[in-house]
Amino acid sequence: MRAVFMGTPEFAVPALGAMLEAGVEVAGVVTQPDRPAGRGREVTASPVKRVAVERGIEVLQPLKIKAPDAVDWVQGKHADVIVVVGYGQIIPASVFDYPKLGTVNVHASLLPKYRGAAPIQWAIANGETVTGVTTMRIEAGLDTGDILLVREGEIGPEETASELSPRLAARGAELLIETLRGLEAGTITPRKQDNAAATYAPILKKKDGRVDWSRSARAIFNQVRGFDPWPGAFTTFRGELLQLRRVRVAGGSAGGPGRIEVAGRRLLVACWEGGLEVLELQPEGKRRMTAQEFLNGWRPESGEMLG
Repeated sequence: MRAVFMGTPEFAVPALGAMLEAGVEVAGVVTQPDRPAGRGREVTASPVKRVAVERGIEVLQPLKIKAPDAVDWVQGKHADVIVVVGYGQIIPASVFDYPKLGTVNVHASLLPKYRGAAPIQWAIANGETVTGVTTMRIEAGLDTGDILLVREGEIGPEETASELSPRLAARGAELLIETLRGLEAGTITPRKQDNAAATYAPILKKKDGRVDWSRSARAIFNQVRGFDPWPGAFTTFRGELLQLRRVRVAGGSAGGPGRIEVAGRRLLVACWEGGLEVLELQPEGKRRMTAQEFLNGWRPESGEMLG
């Protein structure tokens, strides 16, 4: 089987690796252009590009995949199938329609739930306990193509997005190989999605991380888990930004929403319903620290407010 792989983030790396290990001939890799990253804003290659270069695979990094020269490059590889995992651009029909086995996408949700750019993050933030991966055919709509195979799995009660993502990436890589073999053998029957059951997971914005203390403790706990590491869950304290890195639901409320209670070595915050204990946090411009370190250094007092 000859393939073109289109992907960019770390989540896509296991899928590319699994294809190579399974003997799939990856004729080319399409990934996003190198971009500034990190504190130093150094121009950095995508995780997928780094693997492709190491394995000697030709790489294309178009600003727009719909550009005629990019379309010609992909079609010129004469692939039997295109595989897409977190590429980051809308793929035109001139690309996804041409392979004889179609274009297969690995999506980190149980479609039709959580269509969109951030399915892992929103599933956790919304309090889901079960998720999974789906292989589907690419079509013109947003994650609306026919479902090929699905693999379900649990979300741990304290699992964060950064912890769940590599688990689903590995599971998706396994499911991809099963899907490619099934397509080649003609043993997979695609099925339509139930559009009436669809939910959406839009791309995350910085504002999504702002904590509203008038929500329940459970909802904020899920927000902290789901938006780790970015955009994070943040509030303010004494006029400065404060990232909540790890919290747990506490037994009771410490007062009005956002009110701090210092109970020995514990840092508690009241919510609209219940309360949270803050375990790890990070003041703006400072390192990540434990609640005890924060109490020792900042000396918050019971009755002060967050947000």
